[in-house]
Amino acid sequence: MPTPATVDLAAFYANPDRSVAVLNYNARFITSIFDLVNSDELASFVQVFLADQRTKVPAEADATTTFNLATPAVYLATIKAILTDRPDAYQRFQPAEILASIEDLYSYYRTFLRVATMTSQQNDVMASEFMTIDQRFNDLVIRLYRTIEEKLQGHANQVYRQVNAGSSACMLLQQIAWPAPTEYTSLQDIPFISRLMLRPPMMVHTKSNKRKGHFTASATNPIANFTGSATDWYCYPAMIGESLAYIYFHRDYLASGIALANLFQLADSQAIAGKKPDLILLFGSPSAAGDEQPENGHYFYDEANGVYVGQVPYNDQTTYFGYMKKMCLTLHNLHMIAEKRLPIHGSMVKIIFTNGQTKTVVFFGDSGAGKSESIEALQAVADDQIANIETIFDDMGSFTLADGHLYAQGTETGAFVRLDDLSSEVAFNNMDRGVYMNPEQKNARVIIPANTWSRVVAHHEIDMWVYANNYDDAVGVQRFADQAVAKETFIAGKRRALGTTDEVGMSTTFFANPFGPVQEEAATRPIIDAVFDQLFADDVYIGEIYTHLGNDKSQEKLNASARALLTELLAL
Repeated sequence: MPTPATVDLAAFYANPDRSVAVLNYNARFITSIFDLVNSDELASFVQVFLADQRTKVPAEADATTTFNLATPAVYLATIKAILTDRPDAYQRFQPAEILASIEDLYSYYRTFLRVATMTSQQNDVMASEFMTIDQRFNDLVIRLYRTIEEKLQGHANQVYRQVNAGSSACMLLQQIAWPAPTEYTSLQDIPFISRLMLRPPMMVHTKSNKRKGHFTASATNPIANFTGSATDWYCYPAMIGESLAYIYFHRDYLASGIALANLFQLADSQAIAGKKPDLILLFGSPSAAGDEQPENGHYFYDEANGVYVGQVPYNDQTTYFGYMKKMCLTLHNLHMIAEKRLPIHGSMVKIIFTNGQTKTVVFFGDSGAGKSESIEALQAVADDQIANIETIFDDMGSFTLADGHLYAQGTETGAFVRLDDLSSEVAFNNMDRGVYMNPEQKNARVIIPANTWSRVVAHHEIDMWVYANNYDDAVGVQRFADQAVAKETFIAGKRRALGTTDEVGMSTTFFANPFGPVQEEAATRPIIDAVFDQLFADDVYIGEIYTHLGNDKSQEKLNASARALLTELLAL
């Protein structure tokens, strides 16, 4: 089935292929239902809708009496006749058929991720009122829909559903001056997101639901191939751990771009003004000639300017949010390795027990090893022994050794969680804040906020570090008595793949982290040696927990392993 053509007006952009729409309130803000039904923006979308519907109309349908076969002009003229109560409104089409089509149009529009934008020039009034302005448009759209609906059905509704009729999110944009080196001047006109409002729960659908391959180094700075403009690109300034990242993305990647708000701290626009970032990502920009895996992401270290630059090409595969998240983390981890810090692919929690003890645990392993599931199992079996569990980081952190003292920090303020292996309780408890990615598919994910940035980047002591073993049949936990055996286990990075990437069966990944350590193994190994030396010198518990996620997926056995871990923790 051919995809309807993209709409690209000053005030409205809609790409049916990506189910993304952008409403530019600065270009035009519609204030009445009659302005809306007479607008070029609505006319253009009706044309997209009718093009989509024509393939669903039976071949024998009569074009003169079938409303979904009407031209956009006739379609809108009929709506206007209904709104003004003209006696000839139903001369050609039956009210029931018109109502069915209006319902389909309304539903089709809401299948798009609809992001409204406003540009602020240091205007405090707009900064405080942008959500109110967006709400007015949402109210207008739902009022138009209900007016048409109730006129067609001949009576008022008995039940009203207050859905997000106009927009899914709203961004306040701002120009921020930063000391861009000469090579990066093409980025200076691209607006930064200074405020962002989401309307959760958000159900987002992308054309891909799995990550493939690895990110590799490029011999060419990705900025050399960048051709984006302020019209179709945005910048999400993020604090990834303590790294300042300018994440530039094409508007067709808005699903990934705005989902960043639930994962990485949006940097304060005033605090970053005049600052050069540690990391730059160009998401939706072409690969360089000669790049390995040109359909995948690449990175480059601009030594002269002291910045890591990443690039992910525009294609259907990279619409999966994992590409956005993992490229951000790859750049951050490369930055950490350069600063002699050890990137940790894992989850860290701080547990407050009812007996007054406080302990921290880091669960370590590659995607699908069972890190998040182990934490969930720990909560399930703790009964009244645990007063609170605080997530320090959900997927990626770092260990820093300074003056003989080792501490951990996180990177993300949220979590990108696989729904397949989580209990419904965890998913539904966070539904009102979540951004759900392809919730009906395998490897369905939700992005939820988890902690504040200040808590994530604080220096945290490490009481226990366990490898998430998802392949062995053993139950419980074991502590490594031998440092060499422990280090070998963590470096080998063994796991049984669960379908979250393109890997199958048993696999090994250097230090269970394909996002930085794999790319810079030689630079990472001395840091690993120093960290293990310090941990064993400090007598920190280093072990492994058997999660069973890669073999029988037994919840009973995982719970038994969690109980064993709980016992060890309380004994420390």
